[in-house]
Amino acid sequence: MALTAHMTRRSALATLLAGVALPRTVLGDITGTAFSYEWLKDQMQARAQTPDAPPPPLDNFLQNLTYDDYRNIYFRPEAARWSDTPLPFHVSSFHPGWLFKEPVKIHEVTDGAARPLTFSTDDFEYRNDVGTRVPDHAELAGIAGLKLTHPLNTPDKFDEVVTFLGASYFRALGRGNSYGLSARGLAINTWLNGPEEFPRFSEFWLERPKATDASLTVYAALDSASVTGAYKFTITPGDDTTMDVEATLFFRETVPQLGLGPLTSMFYFAEHTERDFDDFRRQVHDSEALKIIRKNGNVILRPLNNPPRVSSSYFDEPQMAQFGLVQRDRTYEDYQDAGARYHDRPSVMIEPLNDWGPGIVRLVEIPADLEIDDNIVAFWVPKSAPQVGESRTYSYRMHWGDLPQSGDLAWVQGTLAGIGGPSGVPLENPNLRKFVIDFEGGALGTMPEDAKVTPIVTHSAGDIEGMVLHKVSDAAVPTWRLFIDIDGQDHDLIELTAHVADDTQRLSETWVFQWLRDDVPS
Repeated sequence: MALTAHMTRRSALATLLAGVALPRTVLGDITGTAFSYEWLKDQMQARAQTPDAPPPPLDNFLQNLTYDDYRNIYFRPEAARWSDTPLPFHVSSFHPGWLFKEPVKIHEVTDGAARPLTFSTDDFEYRNDVGTRVPDHAELAGIAGLKLTHPLNTPDKFDEVVTFLGASYFRALGRGNSYGLSARGLAINTWLNGPEEFPRFSEFWLERPKATDASLTVYAALDSASVTGAYKFTITPGDDTTMDVEATLFFRETVPQLGLGPLTSMFYFAEHTERDFDDFRRQVHDSEALKIIRKNGNVILRPLNNPPRVSSSYFDEPQMAQFGLVQRDRTYEDYQDAGARYHDRPSVMIEPLNDWGPGIVRLVEIPADLEIDDNIVAFWVPKSAPQVGESRTYSYRMHWGDLPQSGDLAWVQGTLAGIGGPSGVPLENPNLRKFVIDFEGGALGTMPEDAKVTPIVTHSAGDIEGMVLHKVSDAAVPTWRLFIDIDGQDHDLIELTAHVADDTQRLSETWVFQWLRDDVPS
């Protein structure tokens, strides 16, 4: 099953949860019994020997909750687990029902022993007439997901840091961020010829922290038709909230395309996109670019698109050090949206901690009709597809936050686009388009206007009609601006790259762009 451009985030998740292969019931009664990550891996390896099976259905009052009902259910803050202790993290739950019909189990681990953390209707407030249909003091068979809070922004307030909710989706925040893009535990066969498979976190174990701990460890069981998995998350909140992830996977079936570190985001429009609708805002997106850092220090920056048709881009990266989706424009003026606060959305970079072997970074861009459509997916694909009976372990660190630019390379701060040729002159060639790339900072930013620097531009099709690079003396931050005029001719897809260099070295990130056209003259 693939998500279409006409699905909202809510309807996409509903379809996802309806079609997902569901896990078996709890991994046995482990109340007060020994727990370790090795134990979890053994359990998931054994589970992979049998077909996946669903948990028992929810009680009637949970099955019948509607969207409006669910909006009237609130978790009581005072019911958060560990809120009556000096511990640095609190645990809240999301109510089951509506879209979330498969109960998720949660446990607390103390001194190597696990016991269930249970929730009841007493932990929630049911507003309007919902409460008349909810039994008093009823223990819930499970929860929809969990939320972790911590004094992230001020020492006297517990703010949301991480949520796990729906399939294997989760989100995190750095200091000062608002929720934006999501991550997943695993992606399987995303936008291939057959149906996409959505693995699901079916059970969680939270290691009870000490009062002085800066990190929290969460374990999770992953279930799906093709694979089981044992996950370990070590979460450290901060300006850059990090999540160290270790995933050991056991394959029930051969998987044509495995997606590691999958990120899901929204890109509606920005300065470089063509659009046929009115909107007072300058940009609308949770993420604006795919970023790839190579081990040799080179950086790829690929601005995102809202394409006229589904588009996949593949980056062969044998020396990949990090990849992720980033939000670079960080002021209110960049978006003019005080409600959505797109300037506060976190960037996420994924850094492998063990040897992932050769592979590619895949970017999928899906047409979006509304800004509530999650239409961007990025993940790492190993070159060797997992085979039935195989097991693999992947470790990586996720960085969530503003992630400001640094280093010697000038960075791509912005991409503009419009009709080609001289500004203000009627367009004679409808295939001519102008791309404008701004490079800021780094050693390039300190160079004088007459420095002997050169733009290095490649294009997969069409003809470059003009190219100019100059330093913008009036910019607040040292900026070099590159103009490219390209005649697309009759090509409907053109790949462009550009960077700045001098006689001895590369001075900037490499800008990569896909010009996907739906108005090619016949």
